[in-house]
Amino acid sequence: MTLVKWNNKTNNALLPGFNDVFESIFNDTFFNDRMVTRVPAVNISETENNYHVELAAPGLKKDDFKLNLEGNQLTISVEQSAEHEDNHKNYSKREYSYNSFVRSFTLPESADDNQIDATYTDGVLRIDIAKREEAKTVRRQIAIK
Repeated sequence: MTLVKWNNKTNNALLPGFNDVFESIFNDTFFNDRMVTRVPAVNISETENNYHVELAAPGLKKDDFKLNLEGNQLTISVEQSAEHEDNHKNYSKREYSYNSFVRSFTLPESADDNQIDATYTDGVLRIDIAKREEAKTVRRQIAIK
């Protein structure tokens, strides 16, 4: 297999400045902020007695989150809106910012939906879901005869 190195400079020789125009448009913070999806990363783990969900969402407050349980569907949602206004000598600038996301998880049958605890510290939402008693693994020593 042959690897060919792509040279970006040779493509600009035909239309100089053409790529620069698009790069300046799409590298603008206005477009970057709106084109990037903002769904936080989630880690899911399991211990002997619990399921653990950790959602990385820095910059939010505890009150921004809404956790809903409908049947065996756990839904985490956030809606934020902010308005920023600058009034200077000859112009007025007003920016609106709106961020939201929804993540849904189907709980297994072994989860106890009456024992769900959630905490938000240091930018991480931690949700602990207890397992039902019959789902917990039983450990015992077996004697050899």
